Order: sequence, then C-alpha cells, then structure tokens
Amino acid sequence: MNIQNLETCRLTPPSRNPIIVGGPKQLTNIHFFEESTEQSRVKSAIVAKYFDAWSKVILSTQNRNPHPDNRIAYIDLFAGPGRYADGTVSTPLRILEQAINDDQLRQRLVTIFNDKDERNAHSLQSAIQEIPNVETLKYQPQVHEHEVGDEIVEMFEGMRLIPTLFFVDPWGYKGLSLRLVNSVIKDWGCDCIFFFNYNRINMGLSNESVREHMVSLFGQSRVDALRSRLAPLNPQRRELTIVEELCHALRELGLEFVLPFRFRDEHGSRTSHHLIFVSKHFRGYEIMKEIMAKESSTSEQGVATFEYNPADEQQPFLFEFARPLDDLGGMLLSDFAGQRLEMSAIYQQHSVGRRYVKRNYKEVLLQLEQQGKIAASSHRKNTFGDNVVVTFPRKAPAGLPGAR
Repeated sequence: MNIQNLETCRLTPPSRNPIIVGGPKQLTNIHFFEESTEQSRVKSAIVAKYFDAWSKVILSTQNRNPHPDNRIAYIDLFAGPGRYADGTVSTPLRILEQAINDDQLRQRLVTIFNDKDERNAHSLQSAIQEIPNVETLKYQPQVHEHEVGDEIVEMFEGMRLIPTLFFVDPWGYKGLSLRLVNSVIKDWGCDCIFFFNYNRINMGLSNESVREHMVSLFGQSRVDALRSRLAPLNPQRRELTIVEELCHALRELGLEFVLPFRFRDEHGSRTSHHLIFVSKHFRGYEIMKEIMAKESSTSEQGVATFEYNPADEQQPFLFEFARPLDDLGGMLLSDFAGQRLEMSAIYQQHSVGRRYVKRNYKEVLLQLEQQGKIAASSHRKNTFGDNVVVTFPRKAPAGLPGAR
C-alpha cells in the first residue's frame, strides 16, 4: 500500500493518475454486502456525519494556523464493493460525494480505500468512476488490495500522518488489533471508528485456535482473565463485560475517549455488533456522542440508548450507560459537592463514559436550580448556557437517585 504521501513531512504533487488497483481484469461475479440494509444505513450515516463534522473542525483549525501542507485524509481499510445488494451506496461513495460538493474538501482531501478481495476492489473502482464530477477532486481516490496485518500496522507506526479519519470495518476480527487502532490515531487530528463483531469475538474468546487474534485485540492478560470470568455469566452480562474490557484496553493505551454504539439483529433479541469510536480529544468525543444519540432508535427520559434496534427493544449496555436521567441530578450533587465551576466544565468532566449529552446536563442543572438545590450565575429564563457558573452545596441531599 503506497500511502507515503500521507506523511506530513513528505509533500508530493497532487496525483491525477487513475484509481490504483491490481490491474484491469474483467469480473463477472461481483460481491455485494449482505448485511441488513437498515443497519448498514445507520452505520454509514454515523460515519458520514462524523466525517462531515470532523473535517469542518480540522479544516477550520488549519485555516487559522496556516501550514504548507493543509491536506486531510479518509482511510477505509476494509472498504467493500461500494454498493449494497439493493443498490444503496456505501460509506466510501458517501464520503467522496461529500468531498465533491465542498470547495475545501475537493482541494484538500486524500482518500485511500482498501479491500483484500479483488472483486470488491474492482467493484469499488467501478462505482467510484461512476460518481459525477469525481475527476474534480485534486487528489484522486486510491483503491488497494492488501490484507491488513502487522506490515500495515508497522507502516502506520513509523509514519507521522496528516489529520486522518480511519474507518476499520472487517467482516470478523482478523486484522483488527489494539496496535492498529493506536498506530492510526497517534498523530494530531486522527480519529478511528471501527466495527466490533461481537458474535464472532464472543465465540473467539473461548476458541484456542484463534487465541492470537483475541490477544491482539484485548492483550494477553485480559484474554486470560476474560476466559475465566465469562463462563458463569448470562448473555447480557457477558456482552457488557466483553465490551467494557475492550474499552479499558483502549484507555490503557492512553486513548481516553471511547464510545460504543450497539446494533441489534432484525428481531431485536440479540446483539449483532458494535461500532466503536476512539479519539484522543474531548471535542471529537462530544461530536460523535451527539451523532450517535440522534441515530439511536429509542431514548429513556430524553437520554439516548446509543443503540439501533430494529425491534425497538430497550436493553442497557455498558454499566454506566444504563443510568436514566433521574440519576443524573443526584450524581452531579454528589460528584461536585462543594465545588464551583462552569456548566461546560461540568459536562466535560462528567460525561465521558456516560451516555448523557450536553442538553441532558443543561436540563438537569436547570431543574436543580429551580428546586433550590444549586446556585447559578445570571442567565436567561429556561436556558442554561455553557458559561453559567454553578455552585454546588457541600453535601448532597440524602435519598436522591444517583447520589453516592
């Protein structure tokens, strides 16, 4: 995979070469995604919406701090064939269409797509070439056919990347590792969204023949501990434990901001997979949390479940994510007892690892003020701005839900 032109220290002229693949071949049996169309739509929407918001933040920052290299990149390591079975465009095509319709992205976005399946790569190539005005992109899309493994991880580890959004969506778990995630978001402005195939990984944790893959994803000590812990657990508790351990493994690498979104199967009775977002910066975490909240199929008291469930069944995932809005007031009074700080600081310090978004905090703080349980600086009626200063009592009232 020739991606050296993504390094900030290596500037190369814009490429006008055709899309790079293994060579021109005629293929008659094109592979299409067989995944649930509605789940695929939601997954693609989450990635595309985050790319739109992320790119605006990065481009704005670059514009304020001019540098000779003002490119950004989108890399999809398991890109697929470009279209679903019903003809719906997949994420790579949505990203390219966004870039074509944006003056800055059209001049500054580098896109690299990879799929080890030759048929998928050629199908994607054809789909890209059919996009109206794709030739107006300064950096023409690249399509590669490489297996994602240690060689690619080592390449990323040895590079200093331009700001890049990575999407890693393997069918199973091969190629997905802690090292890969860490290698692609180590540099400024780099975030990662990856597919976590819960069913396959759940089975793999007890399968000695795939132990190497499980170790690369969780770490050896964590795999050993999980094997002994999971056996007596019911299915729901087992899932929560596995996903939470993955989040802990990522945080141990210094990747503080980890956010999972769960997908149910078409019957709503079982988890099919999770989409995991990883960032080093709260701003990215905040943006993605808002997006995932809006894509959730249900909410509890205005708090999104961070789940897409075709059957609309509500079941909590991740232990902290199970708390309803009633708990938030008690938690704030307890966790910030005796403190005085702005609403934005409360939100940033308290929201990580919880499913509450900013509007939930504003609603609860407004209620607490109206109930006389906190004091707040001057603000407009029925609003609670980011700069409003909150003073919490030294001791939280007894008996409140969520109080510790």
